[in-house]
Parts: sequence; C-alpha cells; structure tokens
Amino acid sequence: MTVLTIIADIRIKPDEVEPVLASYRNLIPQVLPEPGCLQYDLHQDNEDPAHLLFFENWESRELWLDHMKTDHLAAHQAATDDKIESLTIYEMTKL
Repeated sequence: MTVLTIIADIRIKPDEVEPVLASYRNLIPQVLPEPGCLQYDLHQDNEDPAHLLFFENWESRELWLDHMKTDHLAAHQAATDDKIESLTIYEMTKL
C-alpha cells in the first residue's frame, strides 16, 4: 500500500487566527473517522501563530480526493476562505 502524505502550508491573516483555529478544531474530529484517514494533525508555528502546517496521511489518493468533496470540508472552506492569506498543498510519498 502506498500511503499519500499531504502537507498543507497555511498562512492566516494575522487578525483572523482565532476564528480559523476554531474552525479547524471543529473540522478535525469530523475528518479523523473518514475512510482512509490515517493521520490528520495540525501544527502551529511557535513564533508565528498565523502559520499552520497540516500533516495528513491517507490510504490512497482516491480516498483523499473523496475527503476533499465532503460537506464538512466545504463548510470549513466557506467559513475561512476570506481569512486565509495563502494555502499551498503538497502531495508527497514517503521514501
């Protein structure tokens, strides 16, 4: 089995950190039981609270793509889209 690792590099607008973190705290327990979700960990920079990294592991790319279509992810994105400065998603494979 080839596990898909997702690293999401997120920069929040400085005055929007708390609302975005609250939305992520709501989202995480909804994602963890999804089929194929092996890991879904959010990290915050110790010196820059507006910089987050998500580390995700999925059983397959197809299951991750299914996750990307969920209603709870769409609701999170709608609630935070205007609060995010930048988002870069990396699809990776562990060597």
